[in-house]
Amino acid sequence: MITSFIGNALTKIRNAVRVRHEDVTVDTNKLIVRILGILKDCGFIEAFELKKLDNNKNIANIKLKYTPNPSIVELKLVSKPGRRCYVKSKDIPRVYNGLGIGILSTSKGVMNDKEARRQNVGGELICTVF
Repeated sequence: MITSFIGNALTKIRNAVRVRHEDVTVDTNKLIVRILGILKDCGFIEAFELKKLDNNKNIANIKLKYTPNPSIVELKLVSKPGRRCYVKSKDIPRVYNGLGIGILSTSKGVMNDKEARRQNVGGELICTVF
């Protein structure tokens, strides 16, 4: 169920980038908020704002980044509900030879692939971004 949240959020972002929308709204949970924070820190999105609706539903309004081309070229969900993908710290893949990032859920929290290699931790490879 949690990964379906992630898959839906990533699909909404991917589709919004393809049609060059300024912003996109996605349903959130703690994991998606952390993923959005990593995307912002790595320069793939400009900003995101969290809101709570009347029916206790949390959403995030994401401002996409274009300079002049989209910052996100490819956004791929790796670990799916039917097939989880776990990697050791030494086996973390380099996305487009280091130009992209991989987002991992580790025992030390959600982090990008470079940080996971630096801290020498492996975990579930959630998605890759280029």
